[in-house]
Amino acid sequence: MNSAPLGIFDSGVGGLTVVKAVQELLPAEDVLYLGDTARLPYGSKSPETIRQFADEDVRFLIAKGVKAIVVACNTATAHALPQLREKYRTPILGVIEPGVTAALADPATERVGIIATRGTIRSHAYQHALALRRTGLIIHGQAAPLLVPLVEENWIEHPATRQVLKAYLDPLVDKGIDTLMLACTHYPILIPVLKDLLPPDVRLVDSATTCAEHLKHELTRLDLLADGDREGKLELHLTDLSEEFETLTRRFLKKSPGRIRRAVLGA
Repeated sequence: MNSAPLGIFDSGVGGLTVVKAVQELLPAEDVLYLGDTARLPYGSKSPETIRQFADEDVRFLIAKGVKAIVVACNTATAHALPQLREKYRTPILGVIEPGVTAALADPATERVGIIATRGTIRSHAYQHALALRRTGLIIHGQAAPLLVPLVEENWIEHPATRQVLKAYLDPLVDKGIDTLMLACTHYPILIPVLKDLLPPDVRLVDSATTCAEHLKHELTRLDLLADGDREGKLELHLTDLSEEFETLTRRFLKKSPGRIRRAVLGA
């Protein structure tokens, strides 16, 4: 099993920030990525539909022989992770718990802001996980639906993006947050702009690097780490192929994605 690939899925290509973090931390691991680009975004779907889509994503990856699966989608983690873990024997990890652990690693954390899609904020998954782990926290969730399209347009340094970010961040800053959780896998690309806009004492926690670190810990615990004397390969599968998705894939990975295969789910 150690030489089998890791499976990572997301509703689109945002989960490639997790892939990039995993490749940097675990360069020997083969990674098989599934982006459900034909049915994105998951954030605006009903919980029942999200669970159905996530189940089909997992079945596709298991059929490819993966040794563990990362749900690199905050919305799918929030709504589907418990059901997936109950149904399948393959180890399945989400992006919420690693982010929460990282946010609470500093004992001085008292006021936490969360920016995410509407679906993730509405699920209260982060708020609930934080409150369970530490009493007395003050938690502010902020839906930020405009950020994903801005990232995908590559408007990272555009004045409009800064203006939108300020509109989302200013209420959180005014409430005195000391930690900001980036609860969407698109958001790590915005970190340079966020650092520029936020007070210097606000700590950023992103779901890509924290997830990669948690994955390494779990693979070590389960004795599933690949042999370190090799260079891992990446295999990409998308449910809808387009020039736009190829461009985004290159941007998120910061390198050529190679051949992208079309995935058919639910077959």
